[in-house]
Amino acid sequence: MKIKLSLLATGLLYVPVVFAQKQPNVVIILADDMGYGDVGCNNPYARVRTPAIDQLARNGIRFTDAHSAGALSGPSRYGLVTGRYFFRTPKKSEYWGYLSPYIEPERLTIGSLMRNAGYTTACVGKWHLGLDWQLKDDSKPQILTPKKFGYTNTDFSAPVKRGPTELGFDYSFILPASLDMPPYAFVRNDRVVDPDVILTADAYPKKQDETVYAWDRKHTNENDIYWERGVWWRNGEMSRSFKFEECFPTIVDEGIAFIDREGRKDKPFFLYMPLTGPHTPWLPTVQFKGSTELGTYGDFMGDIDNVVARVNAKLKELGLEKNTIVIFASDNGGAWEEEDIQQYGHQSNWSRRGQKGDAWDGGHHVPLIVHWPDHIKRPGVCSQTVGLVDILATFADLTGQSLPKGQAEDSFSFKKVLDGDMNASTRDQIMYLSGSGKLAIKKGDWKYIDCLGSGGFTAPARLSPVKNGPKGQLYNMRTDSLESNNLFLREKGIANELSALLKKLLDQGYSRPQ
Repeated sequence: MKIKLSLLATGLLYVPVVFAQKQPNVVIILADDMGYGDVGCNNPYARVRTPAIDQLARNGIRFTDAHSAGALSGPSRYGLVTGRYFFRTPKKSEYWGYLSPYIEPERLTIGSLMRNAGYTTACVGKWHLGLDWQLKDDSKPQILTPKKFGYTNTDFSAPVKRGPTELGFDYSFILPASLDMPPYAFVRNDRVVDPDVILTADAYPKKQDETVYAWDRKHTNENDIYWERGVWWRNGEMSRSFKFEECFPTIVDEGIAFIDREGRKDKPFFLYMPLTGPHTPWLPTVQFKGSTELGTYGDFMGDIDNVVARVNAKLKELGLEKNTIVIFASDNGGAWEEEDIQQYGHQSNWSRRGQKGDAWDGGHHVPLIVHWPDHIKRPGVCSQTVGLVDILATFADLTGQSLPKGQAEDSFSFKKVLDGDMNASTRDQIMYLSGSGKLAIKKGDWKYIDCLGSGGFTAPARLSPVKNGPKGQLYNMRTDSLESNNLFLREKGIANELSALLKKLLDQGYSRPQ
C-alpha cells in the first residue's frame, strides 16, 4: 500500500513523501525520574524487575549512551517536544504547575511534525511545559500566598490556553505538572475535567499513624502531606474528585483507550505518553504493592513496566504490534540519594555519578529503547551518543520532512541506527543543563562542566574555585564514566577547547547545522 502525502503546516512547506507500506503508528512512553539502572537490561545488579521493558529491548535497539536535554523535568520535555535546548528560551527554571507556557506558539513540535505527516496525534500524561491559566480577577496576581501552595486566583472553569492542542496535538489529557505540585487537576483538551477545587489538606491527612520522616522531608513544609519516604505531595488546589492514588492508572487507561480508538481506523496515530512515575509520590497499585525488596520505589517500578506490557498487549490485540514504533525513555536520571543506595543496595543511576538535577551523568543519562518489528530486523545495542532531543529530527527523517531553519535547532536524526547501523555516529557533540542552570558539553570521549560541584541535588552542589585550582570539570568518559578524576588542570587545552565550543553553540543559537 502506498500513501502519498503533501505536507503543509503553519506556513512551513514540507516535501511530499511516499511510504512503501502503511505508515507506522508511534507510541512514546516517557517515564518520570526513572534512572538508567532501574531498567533490568541496563543494570546487571538491578534489584528491580522490568520484564516488559527488557523484552522491548531484546527485540529492538537499546541505547547505552542516551541523554536528556536537561537534568530536570521541564527542560528535558522541552527538548524532546521541540528538538531545541531549553536554555535557548528566555524562561527561568520554574518547575511547578502554574508556570506560564514554555513553548512559543509558532514553534514546531513533535506533535505538529507528526500531524503534518498525516497522523492523529495525542498527548496523554504529565505535561509540565506550562499553560496559560485564566484568572478570576485580572486586577490580582495569580498566586496570592508567598508559599504558592494555597488557594490561587486561577479560574478553573475557563478554557486553558496554550496547551498541547494548540501545539500540534489533536487530543490531550494531561496533568499540568508533577504529581507533587499543584494544581492537581486533569485537563482534557482545553478544559479542566472537574473545576470544583479544594485544597489537598482538606482531603488527605498530613501524616499517618506510622509515618516516620526521612531525609526527603526537607522538600515539604508543615502544610504538606508526608506519609513516608517518597510518598508526599505539596499542599495546594485539587479537583474535588481527584485522587492521587488513581492518577497514574487513570493516565495509563486514557493512553490505552486512545490506542484502542485510533488503532481501529485507517489513519496512523502518534501517542506521546509522559507518565507521572516513578516521580514522587510513589503510589504503587495494589497489584504491585509488596512485590519487591526495594520498598515502595521498587513496587512502583512494577507499575511502570506494566505500562509497556499493557501497550504491547493492546497493539497485539489490534494486530498493530509489528508496524508500531514503541519508544521507552525517561525524562532524566533517578532521584536516588546515597542513603537509598546504602539502604537497598540498588543503584538507580548505575555506572554513572550523581542523580536527577546534576550536571554529572547521573542527572541526564537515561534509558532509551526503540522497538519496531517491521523495520528493525536485527535487534542490537547502540553505544553512540544520542539525545532525547534527537527524537524529533529522527521522525522528520522517517516521514521525509525537512526541518526548517530556526526549528529543532539541536536535533540530530539517528535514523541510520534504526536502519541497522549500530555504529552510526549521529552527532559530534551534545549539551546538558543541570538543575541549577549550569551547562555541560560532551564531544568524543571528553566532557566539560562549566562549574565545580554537581550543579544539582548531590552535595556539594557548587564550589568556589581556589587559587591555582580548576575553574571547571573535565572528564574522559571512556575511561572514567564515574567522573571521579577531574583532568581540568592536566588537560587545559581540551578544557579550553570545549569551553569555547560551549560558548559558541550557546551564542549562535543552534548546534545542528542550519
